[in-house]
Amino acid sequence: MVRWIVAYVDRPRDRFAAGAAFWTAVTGTGLSARRGGDGEWATLLPEDGDACVKLQAVRDGGGAHVDLEVDDVRAEVTRAIALGAAVAADHGDWAVLRSPEGRAFCLTPWKGAARRPPVFAATRLDQVCLDIAPGAYGEEVTFWAALTGWPPLNGSLPEFTVLRSPDMPVRLLLQRLGDGPGRTAHVDLACADPEAARVRHEQHGAAFVARGRHWIVMRDPAGGVYCLTGRDPETGSLPG
Repeated sequence: MVRWIVAYVDRPRDRFAAGAAFWTAVTGTGLSARRGGDGEWATLLPEDGDACVKLQAVRDGGGAHVDLEVDDVRAEVTRAIALGAAVAADHGDWAVLRSPEGRAFCLTPWKGAARRPPVFAATRLDQVCLDIAPGAYGEEVTFWAALTGWPPLNGSLPEFTVLRSPDMPVRLLLQRLGDGPGRTAHVDLACADPEAARVRHEQHGAAFVARGRHWIVMRDPAGGVYCLTGRDPETGSLPG
């Protein structure tokens, strides 16, 4: 059973400091001490509530992934394998796995987190979007719904499926791509006013990339793409 979910913002090792400065500024959080063998991990620390966003320095590229915190890591690894996952790295008390499509995620022990951090500046980082190749989409939706136990819901467009739980601080959006390979991912923020959020993010060094139906694609100072979406920061839903 998933007890908490953490969104990881993955950014290149040589631009980690720029990414950390940006994401702490736009989420109103502090930065923990870096940890890991190479100082590759840090947590965004909210003023209230429990942390649900972390940063990871990666060797190549960047994107996002999720950690699912559970009561019994060993039992959940076994269950994930039965659902079609493969183990990429087993560290005993936590493990890195890959979905049937090959997307990395982690199973880690739950340490009691239960309180979602508050909205900051009318925005909330509350979603990880998994970009999936057309041929893998159905299998990935089935896998993630079974793994999390969250029912798949139709999104605002036919190519979107939402997985969410009212008790969790982060939800999953599965997006079926039109062409090209899948296995990319990015974070999304729910914004009461996406245009106002865009201006504020640009003041902290982000750059506008493109505009969608109800979202704005941005690039942070570390080179990673993310979206500002016109969803209610409290409910995560589109207006109306």
